[in-house]
Amino acid sequence: MDVLSLPTSLTITAFCVILAAAFVFKLVLNKGKYHPVAGTIIDHLLNFNSLHDYMKEMASKCNTYRMLNLFQSDVYTSDPANIEYILKTNFPNYGKGWHHYSRLNDLLGDGIFTVDGEKWKSQRKISSYEFSTKNLRDFSSAVFRISADLFTKSTLETVFKILLGVDLDTTTEDGILFSNSFDEASAVTLYRYVDVFWKVKRFLKIGSEANMNKCIKVVDEFVYKIIRNKIEQMSKSRDDSRVMKKSDILSRFLEMNKTDPKYLKDIILSFIIAGKDTTASTLSWFFYMMCKHPLLQEKIADEVRKATGINQNSSIDDLANSITDDALDKMQYLHASLTETLRLYPAIPVDGKVCFIR
Repeated sequence: MDVLSLPTSLTITAFCVILAAAFVFKLVLNKGKYHPVAGTIIDHLLNFNSLHDYMKEMASKCNTYRMLNLFQSDVYTSDPANIEYILKTNFPNYGKGWHHYSRLNDLLGDGIFTVDGEKWKSQRKISSYEFSTKNLRDFSSAVFRISADLFTKSTLETVFKILLGVDLDTTTEDGILFSNSFDEASAVTLYRYVDVFWKVKRFLKIGSEANMNKCIKVVDEFVYKIIRNKIEQMSKSRDDSRVMKKSDILSRFLEMNKTDPKYLKDIILSFIIAGKDTTASTLSWFFYMMCKHPLLQEKIADEVRKATGINQNSSIDDLANSITDDALDKMQYLHASLTETLRLYPAIPVDGKVCFIR
């Protein structure tokens, strides 16, 4: 009988028995070399809808622990010394590896969040330079001033404008289809980390993987169309000295003769996933904290008024137009509050790495 046809409880029981046997076998061979076991991948699956809360609870009991999977055990750590060693001291020895690449590749291709080595270094070098230029800062600030409305809707449209230089209207049929497809594909990609049968489902095109190909096709075609249009616009304007230099990321890459559509698509999707939900999530938690602490809210409002020179009778447009780099530099209390929000509610609470040389 196929394992997929077994009753759910029986399948889970059989899987747990296999995990236990694998754990005992490893323990006998490597006695005393492992961190304590906090649970199995089944625990992550059962707590998937509140996974971060579950991980926080586990970390409060032991700052470094293991979760058993069928063919491996994953180490989770919140120990600052371990994190510094992995992300800084011995950074070259930790990367995405095949474990993460196989799960992320369908949606993000060979973007910066899926690759290691020279591919990662090349994208990191180009991206870090482009995102640090004053031209992009001025452009992105202007875009945010125009788009500051609903958090998730605003951040998707804003990130789209900064990256691709085009307006994404999420109220149109195409915009809604792209946004929904991207969210669905992102959710399925995350679910793969707790679904031990995801490869089987992808092969059979059933369950959570059934709609994945359709979603990815919609996302890819949407972005490819924009890239083709942008390349055409750039080629037409090369000899026109009256055309202003473009400030969006895609145009900057094209100016450097990076014209491979797949390369550009993979980078763009990685940046979208990096900037969309992270920004919206941080803003949501920030305003949640301001509602809980009205005195801090008033201090921040007073600092913004002083830094921008506005008053209580000023309009929202006056406020938006007064947000400049100089004004932002004066908002130290606001900066500290956002930083504390990120500490309490990190936009990326889990960062998976594979150890290359043990």
